[in-house]
Amino acid sequence: MQYMVSVIFDKAGMATPDEQAAIDVFNDRLVAEGHWVFAGGLGAPTTATVIDNRGGEAMFTDGPFLESKEFLGGFWIIEAADLDVALKLAAEGSKACNRKIEVRPFR
Repeated sequence: MQYMVSVIFDKAGMATPDEQAAIDVFNDRLVAEGHWVFAGGLGAPTTATVIDNRGGEAMFTDGPFLESKEFLGGFWIIEAADLDVALKLAAEGSKACNRKIEVRPFR
C-alpha cells in the first residue's frame, strides 16, 4: 500500500546542512529497502498559485489557499506493507528532517 508522508513546517527556512544530510541518509534507506516511490520539497507558500475553475471563468490567485502558521514543506510517497510500517518509517523521517510529519494512505 502507498502512503503520503507530509513534512509540516512551522517556520520559514530550508533544511540545515545537517538536516539535509540526515534526509539523504533516510532517502537512501527508503530506496535500499524498497519503500521509495517518490519524494520532493516544495517552495514556500508565497510561491503558490490557487486556481478555481468551478465557475464560468478560471480565477487565479497568488499565495496559499489558507493562511496558516504551518504549511506543507515537502513529502515522501512510500510503499509499506501496512500502516504500522508506514508510521515507523514516518517517525524516522520526522527525526531526519527535524519536522512534524503527517501520514495518510492513498485510496
